[in-house]
Amino acid sequence: MRKFECNETEVRELIDRVVRRTMNIDFTWNWSCGVAYYGISKAWEVTGNQEYIDFLVKWVDEYLELGIPPLMVNSCAMGHTMLTLHEATGDSKYLDLALLKAEYLRKDAIRFGDGVFQHTVSSKNDFPEQAWADTLFMAAYFLLRLGFKLDNKEYIDDALKQFYWHEEYLQDNKTNLFFHAWDNVRQDHLSGIYWGRANAWAAYTMSQAYKMLNPFMPAWMQIGGALGDQLSALVRLQTPQGLWRTVLNDETSYEETSASAGIAAAIVINGHPLHQNAMTKAYEGILANIDEDGSVRNVSAGTAVMYSVDDYKVISKKRVQGWGQGLTLAYLVALLQNKELVSKI
Repeated sequence: MRKFECNETEVRELIDRVVRRTMNIDFTWNWSCGVAYYGISKAWEVTGNQEYIDFLVKWVDEYLELGIPPLMVNSCAMGHTMLTLHEATGDSKYLDLALLKAEYLRKDAIRFGDGVFQHTVSSKNDFPEQAWADTLFMAAYFLLRLGFKLDNKEYIDDALKQFYWHEEYLQDNKTNLFFHAWDNVRQDHLSGIYWGRANAWAAYTMSQAYKMLNPFMPAWMQIGGALGDQLSALVRLQTPQGLWRTVLNDETSYEETSASAGIAAAIVINGHPLHQNAMTKAYEGILANIDEDGSVRNVSAGTAVMYSVDDYKVISKKRVQGWGQGLTLAYLVALLQNKELVSKI
């Protein structure tokens, strides 16, 4: 098996290209922006490019003057950017905003069962007693990051509880893949689809959470086991083009880039030695979907829990989407952060 390597100069150029295209999308304060700007924030971490921070500061400050929209699980994704802006600038207003989102999650977000976040896309009771894989990125991972930043045990424990219950509800013990959602009222997974991007949310956030924990924390084994089993299943579903499908186990569904980038990032972060071929194929496949202007192509539009597998298969993939840009940046950044994979030649 040949060891995977990528060229550092090429990856840095790709990062800058995708960042600059992302800067030219007019987002609102919501999850699409949260994922996209998470990607820009991660890009700053590995490049130190001050232009990226200056752009984020200007955008966020202008939005703060207008007033942010009502809080919900989905828009808590913007909390990731607040953590980076506080780190980069030292301005406490960004940390205060992150804390506002965290306190909403702790005290006001709708929960069910043993304190599980109900996924919400507005200030209303959108999906009664439903857990979505999306929540892991938008809320649980953010709360975990903030908890470690502040050494806040309540935040850390709550975040890890979300990881535990989302795994319990969503990961199929037979296939080790994640369903899109769980309905606690119906006691089922609704349409029961192994949606590609749902598995990307789970794999990417678990790979990041696992790095933050230590072996003396019970969640370390739980998250590590869930992630290892999931990635073992996912590498066997990779297409010959190096990508993953929007319905993972349906060969008639299209290959989807945001899911592929999130899954590939998790594979890189996890670093299993036998996944070198998967890394090589993913690199080729993802790069083939990045245009010269930094647009990430073949990204499915925002997707609710659809009624059938056929409904997932006809979701449009025509437009450039914030989550496609952000997850692709997360993947490219993961490559640079894994020094063993980077060649300077």
